[in-house]
Formats: sequence, structure tokens, C-alpha cells
Amino acid sequence: MSAVAWIAVGSLAAWVWLLLGQGFFWRTDQRLPRRAGPDHWPSVAIVVPARDEADMLPVSLPSLQAQDYPGAAEIFLVDDCSKDGTGDLARALSVRYGGLPVTVVSPGEPESGWTGKLWAVRHGIALARAREPAPEFLLLTDADIAHEPDSLRELVATACSGGFDLVSQMARLRVASAWERLVVPAFVYFFAQLYPFRWVNRAKARTAAAAGGCVLLRTGAAERARVPESIRQAVIDDVSLARAVKRSGGRIWLGLAERVDSVRPYPRLADLWRMVSRSAYAQLRHNPVLLIGTVLGLALVYLAPPVTLAAGLLGSDRPAAWAGGAAWAVMAGTYMPMLGYYRQSMWLAPLLPFTAVLYLLMTVDSAVQHHRGRGAAWKGRTYARPEAAPDR
Repeated sequence: MSAVAWIAVGSLAAWVWLLLGQGFFWRTDQRLPRRAGPDHWPSVAIVVPARDEADMLPVSLPSLQAQDYPGAAEIFLVDDCSKDGTGDLARALSVRYGGLPVTVVSPGEPESGWTGKLWAVRHGIALARAREPAPEFLLLTDADIAHEPDSLRELVATACSGGFDLVSQMARLRVASAWERLVVPAFVYFFAQLYPFRWVNRAKARTAAAAGGCVLLRTGAAERARVPESIRQAVIDDVSLARAVKRSGGRIWLGLAERVDSVRPYPRLADLWRMVSRSAYAQLRHNPVLLIGTVLGLALVYLAPPVTLAAGLLGSDRPAAWAGGAAWAVMAGTYMPMLGYYRQSMWLAPLLPFTAVLYLLMTVDSAVQHHRGRGAAWKGRTYARPEAAPDR
């Protein structure tokens, strides 16, 4: 066989393995199960870190205040040095809409060695723990996440009936603009490929991940895992949180949300580019070798199928055309369930190689920005590579 045919066969073999051996990552059936509520509904503190979120709060905060929860619940919104009046707006919304009580605090700039979000989470958790009695659960949710009225009740019911220490839902991201349709479903698809939800949800599996927009965490599990202190430098804080909980013996569950939505728009490619590139190199542990391996892997898995199909057809190389076409078909087939979850056209499935090229470029750009000293930049802050923290 020709070299092109061997590349095509290698790509097809990779896709057969991904289809069958990577935790069935492409399936979208890991959803929050409907469970009966406990006899006693535990108390919950809802912690919302917020930095310059005045545009998002009018939708997200009232959705939390309106939670139909049978037990005691309170909201702690931590204003992370916002410059757009986030804190004042939160206070006004708490009065306007009523519902669950809201406490708004502003802890100031983070200390050295902390990311801004985790610094805010730390203060929110500390305030919650100071209550008498301390809450049994913590709901960590972002300021751009809107919850249906039964969201908290369903999360707690799942945690109590399933014996989970952490229950997380991947919020359904907004898909409205053309770029969002092209990039957003693929973002969740790639995340699931990296952290197959089935593996995450196995008690004895090493794979651990969470979706930071919606994390229900037992207070006791947070204490055992020393959260958030043990992950205070983490840029990808949700995965780090899940790993800390699982390492400390906790049981975790992760699935796709049906009634939890992100309201943040990413209408332009530049907006989506910043969302991905700010943490892509951190995901690779700032390791150039891992970066090179990722680029080569993405090229073999996502770019080789259409390229070898075209080369095979143009060069009358039937093995290359057949293997490349088959790999592309398997790829598109695994993407269709995620497109269905996002209610998007199946015609987007064959475009996944193009989207993968965008993600490859975003990842390379993330590495370039890091080596230029810009690191993981978000809302006016730049985070360098974390220093190794000693175990305590």
C-alpha cells in the first residue's frame, strides 16, 4: 500500500478504537436520573463567584432565587472585584425578586497563588460554613448559568439517593450564531472524548472531571479534599476539583444537563477563540511535548480522513480513498448524537474536521500566548504556570 493509504488505515483504526474503546464517549445518555427525594432535605449553600457579570445576572441570579427546594437554601454571591456594578446589581435583584435569601460580599483582590474564581469560591464557602448549622451541601455555580426551578432539588435527590459526594452537570451552552453552531457542540464532544462520562461515573475508575458551571458538593467531601485550598492555582478548576474529591475517596457523577443552561453569548469566532485558548495549554500541563503530540494526534484522527479520501480519489488510490472515507464516516457518526443533543442539523457532522482545525489552532495559540508571558488570560487577569504546591 502507499504511504497515504497507510495513514488512512491508521486513522480508521484510531476511529474504530475511539468508537468502541473510549468509554462510548460519543453517546449522550448520561443525564441526571429522576430520583425520589430524601426523607430529610439537607441544607444547601449556593456559591456564585462573579466578576463583571452585570449582563448575565438579570437572568442567572433570579433563576437561583426561584429554586423550588424543600429544604433550607441560601445564596452567597461573591463579587470578584467587578468594575461594572455586579455587586450592586446583585443586591438590587435580591430585593426585586425575593425567593432564596442572597448575601453579596466583595473579598478584594486574590492573594498570591490563587486564581480569582477560586479566591471568590473560598470566601463564599467560608461564609457558608460560618452559618449555624453549617450547610450539608454546596452548589458551586457560575454567574452565567441559569437553572430551572427544580434544578437544585434534582441535584440533591441524585446525590442523596446515589451516595454521591459530587454531582455535576455540563450546562447546555448557547447555540445561536453560526460560529456557535459550528464550535460549541464540538467543544462538549471533545471534552467528553477526553473525559468519557461513563468512566468518570465509575467509582473505581481513575478518570475524574466535572463541569464548573454546575457542581453540587457535599461539605464534608470538600473538607476531606481540602477544597478549594488544594486547587487554589488551578486554571481548569472543575477538573481539578473532581480529581481532588475522587482522590480523597469521594464518589462523583457527571452528565449532560437538560434544565441548566449557559446564557453567555459567544457570537463571534474571536469570542469562542478566547474561551478555548485561555486554558487549552494549561490542559496540556504547559508541556511542549504534549502539545506536539496533541497536534500530531489531531492531524491523524481528524484531518487525515478527508485529506486521504481526496488524495485517494485524485490519485486512483482505492485503499486510501476507502479507508479515509470510512474513517470520516465513523467520525461524523460519532458526532451526530451531540448535534442531536444541541438540536442542530446533522449536516454539520461532516464539518467536524474543519472545526478540529480551529481547535488545533486555538491550542497552538494558547501555547504561544503562554510563552509570550500572557498565560491564561480572562477578564483582565493573566495566570502563569502554577507552581507545584506541597502536600499537606
